[in-house]
Amino acid sequence: MPHFAANLTMLFAELPLLERFAAAQHAGFDAVEVLFPYDHDPKELRAALDDCGLPLILFNTPPGDWQNGERGFAAVPGAEGRFNEGLALALEYAEILRPAFIHVMSGNAAGPKALDTLLGNLHRAVQHSPRQGFLIEPLNPYDMPGYFLNDFATASHVIADINAANLGLQFDAYHAHRITGDLLGTWNAFRHQAQHIQIADHPGRHEPGSGEIPFAAFFEHLKSSAYTGWISAEYHPANTTVSSLGWLKP
Repeated sequence: MPHFAANLTMLFAELPLLERFAAAQHAGFDAVEVLFPYDHDPKELRAALDDCGLPLILFNTPPGDWQNGERGFAAVPGAEGRFNEGLALALEYAEILRPAFIHVMSGNAAGPKALDTLLGNLHRAVQHSPRQGFLIEPLNPYDMPGYFLNDFATASHVIADINAANLGLQFDAYHAHRITGDLLGTWNAFRHQAQHIQIADHPGRHEPGSGEIPFAAFFEHLKSSAYTGWISAEYHPANTTVSSLGWLKP
């Protein structure tokens, strides 16, 4: 049986964030994730988690100034200091929130020096915090133009090069579809490194079943491939969150 998590940055946006935890539990989710928890006191988030009884699976490293185009710093040459500051903050939150994973955002960069920067920053992160899981995720260039990590082959190379048990692939079905146009083939090629899955349909990045991505076949693929990790609903509901959850029902 798959285990589903709710991305509380996107789902239940009808409610204040601290009320979304209980809403996710009531809707039938087994866990939650948050993109960026840094606008909230981690102790308040911890209390919301304890009250609803759900684990927090993931959050991202700080992106920097999102409104001005920053998307993290792990692959940005010359921004090692900002990456280290963001990672330190993420680890402070992780001490309290205990996420299974921290998604390390590579940022906007290009070229061999960016790859070397990403490898160096990730090496230091996984060695500094060997008990903390870290993930990297390819993001499609249509939604995230300029983002360094925009293909699965590069992500796979990075994970293999670092070769650490606490670094894996965050496999986003929406981004995989937009990058390759072949969700099932991409999953088959890279599933050996996947430690976390996120889902949304295309077009619109709405709930599964609202667009063209073959989610029924994908879920069957996951069963046959013996995937035992979490599947996180990271989509913008076409209407209300509750009305978007038909795909979650057996």
